[in-house]
Amino acid sequence: MLLHIFSELGPWNWMLLGFVLLAAEILVSGVFLLWIGIAALLTGAISIQLWGKDFWSWQVQVLVFLALSLISAYAGKRLMDSRRNEETDQPLLNRRAEQLVGRTARLETAIENGFGRVRLDDTIWRVSGPDMAAGAQVRIVAVRNGTLEIEAA
Repeated sequence: MLLHIFSELGPWNWMLLGFVLLAAEILVSGVFLLWIGIAALLTGAISIQLWGKDFWSWQVQVLVFLALSLISAYAGKRLMDSRRNEETDQPLLNRRAEQLVGRTARLETAIENGFGRVRLDDTIWRVSGPDMAAGAQVRIVAVRNGTLEIEAA
């Protein structure tokens, strides 16, 4: 039954697959299915033009789809990488820990063996630095792996 439906759809199978992948991209996080969906739509467009030709078998269609998937994924990666390096007027947006560099605070817990805790606004952060007593005034000088590096203020 399904084989009969797929054989009657012909090149529209690729279009259907492309639209299903584009719809799945909306539901799934990431941007990967977008490029495969575009490859399926392009394969469908080529299939509409070449349908009925002797050389345009399902094996050739799959190879074209695979090649277009690789090409579109590579082009998409290049496009995303080029947009990532653009200058912005808010370089620390979505980098909450890095926004804290330069602020001062009081130690919530003493720093022992190089680690302690500090409260900034409504969040308690892990800090590293020289051993100090709880309540000491400190300044945040850097962020490394989610841990704030501090010095005495």
